[in-house]
Amino acid sequence: MAKNKLVKENEKIAEAVVGGYKKIEDGVVEGFTKMTDAFVDQFLTKDGETVEQAKARLAQEQAEQEAAGRHKPE
Repeated sequence: MAKNKLVKENEKIAEAVVGGYKKIEDGVVEGFTKMTDAFVDQFLTKDGETVEQAKARLAQEQAEQEAAGRHKPE
């Protein structure tokens, strides 16, 4: 009986710890996303381009460069 109660209390503690971690993780990811969006908006967008369009363009350019780099003759 005592072990059963102890297990339940440990599960409550584990849920609280995981919930706290998840809140912190979400906050950090949200802050990083805002920071990268601001950087892309200020330095990497082209005429009338949105942040999402600029990110997509940059990802495509990077993929093309990586593909070209892998297929170079040695």
